[in-house]
Amino acid sequence: MSDNHGNTPAAWTAVVVALVGFVVGGVGLMLSPISYPIFWVGVAITLAAGVLFAIMAKMGLHGSTH
Repeated sequence: MSDNHGNTPAAWTAVVVALVGFVVGGVGLMLSPISYPIFWVGVAITLAAGVLFAIMAKMGLHGSTH
């Protein structure tokens, strides 16, 4: 198991971006009538968080903090 337990710039950035995606998607679902385009933008942002994490990890921003 890693010593950093996810406390890295890559992990924090991915979590923040995913949270924004969930908020955007949730707003799209709460509108009356439901706005599916806004919902799908939220889904895309959330998926982009995973891609962003992978890129940042390959850049070395997910390594050990020691």
